[in-house]
Amino acid sequence: MVDGWFMLFILFWTIIMVVLMAVGGFFMFRKFLKKLPKEDGKSDMDWELHYVEETRDLWTEDQKEFLEDLVSPVPELFRDVARQKIAGKIGELALNEKASTISQDLVIRGYILATPKRDHKFLRKKLSEKQINLNTYEHLF
Repeated sequence: MVDGWFMLFILFWTIIMVVLMAVGGFFMFRKFLKKLPKEDGKSDMDWELHYVEETRDLWTEDQKEFLEDLVSPVPELFRDVARQKIAGKIGELALNEKASTISQDLVIRGYILATPKRDHKFLRKKLSEKQINLNTYEHLF
């Protein structure tokens, strides 16, 4: 017969495994949904890549470093995905506005539009540290 403590250990381990698999499945399903093509035949991820590729020449080293500094609070595991999504939104804005280079203003606006509202407090803090006036961007928050 199985001892009581061993049965609790097995039950605990089973619960942990089910929770971890559910969390992993949730994130995989979200990525799957982002890869599904829309009406135009391209998925959200395809458009992100398109905007990044189209505006690759417009980025200066200063703006790349600025973007890297803004995404630094994002956990390293998710940082590449966040950087890609934000750079895609910045590229979309740059193409729509026919910008000749990526400016700090474009980076900030793209960051605000590409991130969920719960992450804006980190951006506000980072911009305050850099002494950037937030009044210009209040309507985007």
